[in-house]
Amino acid sequence: MQTKTRLSQETSTTLNITGYDFFKSCLVEYGKCDLFKDTEEWLLEDNPYRRTLRPHIFHHLDFSKPLTRNNLLTYNSLTANRTLLTVYESNFVFMPKHDFALKRQDFEKFYDPKLLTLGNIIRPWLERYIFSFLDTEISVTGNWNTAAVEEYFQEYIETVKNTENSQVMETIEGSKDPVHAAKTFLIQLAGDFLVESSAMSRNILGNYGSLQSELFKVVIDEYGYGVHQTKHSKLFEETLESVGLESTPHTYWQFYLTSSLMLNNYFNYICNDHSHFFRYLGAIFYAETTFIKFCELTAKTMRKIFGSTINNRYFTEHVHIDHHHSRMVLEKLIKPAISTYGEGIIPDIVRGFEEAKLISEIADQDFIDQVHWADNGLNYKALALPVYAKIQEGKINPKMQQFIEPRGELSVTHVHDGDELCYIESGVMKFVTGDDRYTILNAGEGTVIQHNRLHGAIIESEECVYNIYSIGDYQKCLS
Repeated sequence: MQTKTRLSQETSTTLNITGYDFFKSCLVEYGKCDLFKDTEEWLLEDNPYRRTLRPHIFHHLDFSKPLTRNNLLTYNSLTANRTLLTVYESNFVFMPKHDFALKRQDFEKFYDPKLLTLGNIIRPWLERYIFSFLDTEISVTGNWNTAAVEEYFQEYIETVKNTENSQVMETIEGSKDPVHAAKTFLIQLAGDFLVESSAMSRNILGNYGSLQSELFKVVIDEYGYGVHQTKHSKLFEETLESVGLESTPHTYWQFYLTSSLMLNNYFNYICNDHSHFFRYLGAIFYAETTFIKFCELTAKTMRKIFGSTINNRYFTEHVHIDHHHSRMVLEKLIKPAISTYGEGIIPDIVRGFEEAKLISEIADQDFIDQVHWADNGLNYKALALPVYAKIQEGKINPKMQQFIEPRGELSVTHVHDGDELCYIESGVMKFVTGDDRYTILNAGEGTVIQHNRLHGAIIESEECVYNIYSIGDYQKCLS
């Protein structure tokens, strides 16, 4: 007995599984899988196992202090969210549509037990890093009872009914390139919608009485009651294909915004950790209720932009079904759960509702900002030379890195935490701000890269020499 105690003590001192150093070593090891290395292609067509995480920089990144509301869209956050979604989705079954034999090695690597084990170790750390900000941003106080929560949610139902416009849809319609803006929006949805209900399906296992059966009714609705052609993810595939986009999962991995990944991760987070089940009830009520008007307005905008060519069935179907789902969640899940488990669960339900609402609002604004930034590509290009002149004159002295790259060198999409200046010394760069959207930069030209905005680049000449200056705030540089 004493020997067992001594061995236990020795083990605990040599292997601290809750320590940051242990997490970091497992993260670096996780990144060694070649499925996650940088790619030379913008799109990853029909291979759901390969997901660019830029793992070569894992050891440089610090995930020890959780994100705050002010730094949710940083480089670290993008990396953490890409990695966390990859970990979550290793629990899902993915199959390519074609040429499985050629991708079988990737299939086996993605589901390799060692990789799954490492993923399970780093997952709680990444969850804590990404979602801890919710604890400080949202506080549920007061004396809640069943009547109060029902009134609270009924008021939200009325708010949704009376909503007549959407800032996101107005941004798409008002874009300098509304077709590209609309496609960019569909790409943001694709990360979740092509595996729709997979996250929530984690909650239909186990044994918790009639609530389990009621939730299952929502799930089987999403799955088209076993008829593949009416499965919601299949409907979304048809929407993508109708506007010329690829419909295989994560083809557009490089073009998911940080907040789109975060919203997807949030629902995986509260469904994967079953201690958050009651939060999930609030979050799914928010999603099902909001989706009624969201789909109505989205269908209207998509029809306006694409005309009769778009297959809008995904959105029109949800306008109908989510009236039903919203009512089901409130009447058949939330109220019975409170009756069964007590009013002490209400703060968790309300918290889940508010958390989903907050992250959705963050995602909306992130998308709007990205569209505005991409629309103004030529303006940011024009700003480059005045900023560069300030550097040449010695009026500002930012940190500079120089890169020399050959033709075809692709910089995987990423963001910067502060504004940057990209200046081309020689050669030609295609500066990418979205799928098939870019600005050509020749020698003696450049662009201001706004902080938190997703971008990448590819070299179009035999060689390109360019400098990246960390200018902090470009507006202050010009003042």
